[in-house]
Amino acid sequence: MQVGLLYSRIRKDEKLLLSELRERGHDVVKIDVRDLQFGLTEAPEILAGLDIVVDRCLATSRSLYATTFCEAYGVPVVNSAETARTCADKVQNSLALAGAGVPTPATDVAFTKESAMESIETFGYPCVLKPVVGSWGRLMAKIDSESAAEAILEHKATLGHYEHKVFYVQEFVDKPGRDIRVLAADGEPVAAMVRSSDHWLTNAAKGADVEQFELDAEAEALVQEASDAVGGGLLGVDLMETGDSYTVHEVNHTVEFKALNDAVGADVPAKVVDWLEAKAAAETKRGVVA
Repeated sequence: MQVGLLYSRIRKDEKLLLSELRERGHDVVKIDVRDLQFGLTEAPEILAGLDIVVDRCLATSRSLYATTFCEAYGVPVVNSAETARTCADKVQNSLALAGAGVPTPATDVAFTKESAMESIETFGYPCVLKPVVGSWGRLMAKIDSESAAEAILEHKATLGHYEHKVFYVQEFVDKPGRDIRVLAADGEPVAAMVRSSDHWLTNAAKGADVEQFELDAEAEALVQEASDAVGGGLLGVDLMETGDSYTVHEVNHTVEFKALNDAVGADVPAKVVDWLEAKAAAETKRGVVA
C-alpha cells in the first residue's frame, strides 16, 4: 500500500513505524507538514495516490488542521479529524467520556479566577488544575492549599493565550502510585503497561518506571467504550485504579508507544501496522463500492 506519514519531527516512535512498514514492502511517503501549503480545493501533490495517511504531527494545531484538510480532499487519514478535535482538548475529551457513560474524574470548567476558586474549594485539597491543551504532564498542578490555588490561578490569568483563561479543575484521584496506559486500535487493546512513580504525575515522559500490565475484562471493556466515545482510531487510553475498579482520565490521539514497546513482550509496531493494513483495505473497498 501507499502510506503517507504526516510529521514535523521523526521520533523513535515514527522510526519504529517506518521500519515496520518498509520491511513489509509498503511504499512510504514522509510528509513534513512544515513544508506544505493546504489549499481550499487543491490538495498538495504529495498526497496524490495515497491509500492512507497516518497523522504523527507533534504539534496539536498541525494535527488538527492537517487531518481536517486530508478529509476535505477525500484522502483517508488516521486518526480522523473528529477524533483529533475530541482528544486534543481536555474539555471535549471529558465531555465525550462522561456523555458515553465512561467513568472519568469529576471535573469543573470555569472562566474566571473567582469561579475557579469556588470549584477548587468544592473539590477540596488536593485537587488538580490542568491546561485544556497539552501533553507529557506539562503545566499540570496539584493544588494542596488555598494560597497555592490563589497563586496558580493568578499566574494563569496573566498568561496571554486564551486557553489559559479556561480553568479546568479536576478531583484528585488517589491512585496507588501508578496509572495504566493502553494502546488500542479501534478499541482493541494492542498492549498495556503500568507507569509507576513516587511523583503524583506518572507520565513515562517524566521518568516513570514502566512494566507490562495484563488487562482484566473490566479494563478491556472500558478501553473499548472510551475509544468509541472519542471516535475510534489508534489511541492511548489512560486508566487509573480506584479500589476494585477504574476511571478513564484521558484518551490521546497521537499516542507515543516507544516506552510501551520496550516494556511489553508484544511487537507493538507490527500490531499497529496490522491495523493500518486493515484500515487501508477497508478504505479501498469502500471506495470501490462507492
